[in-house]
Amino acid sequence: MSGYEIERKFLVHKDRDFKSRAYAQSRIKQGYIAAKGATVRVRMRDNQGYLTIKGPSSDGGLKRYEFEKEISPEEAEQLFKLCEPGIIDKTRYLVRSGSHVVEVDEFYGDNEGLVMAEIELASEDDHPELPDFIGPEVTGDKRFYNKQLRRYPYVIWRDTLPPEYR
Repeated sequence: MSGYEIERKFLVHKDRDFKSRAYAQSRIKQGYIAAKGATVRVRMRDNQGYLTIKGPSSDGGLKRYEFEKEISPEEAEQLFKLCEPGIIDKTRYLVRSGSHVVEVDEFYGDNEGLVMAEIELASEDDHPELPDFIGPEVTGDKRFYNKQLRRYPYVIWRDTLPPEYR
């Protein structure tokens, strides 16, 4: 897959249920390979490997070019050896909301307690229905980029968020 990724990111209310609404879930482990001007990600999603390259974002973090290719689990495990320290570990829940799918990520390890939602859009003008568990938008806030969470994990700055989001 390649093309432009257009997505919005949100915090998730801690006291509102999203898990019972999920139609699927998967465990994700991902790492990052050092690259200048791009993000190179290695991911294992359940038992399938992926290599993803993302260009710099535009429109305040809303849009960026993305190339993704399936790779074997063995290839992914070999590429993890090239990743910078700090692996992201999370469970992703898929929740339907109108004509969109909300991807809710529950993080573990040094990012334990962070729950974030992403909604991929067809265009910048797309206005998805937001379920009631969606909190404030954090699109473009670099603290919430997975690559940044690897370097500057949530455990360090979690107290900067209101209690209903930590």
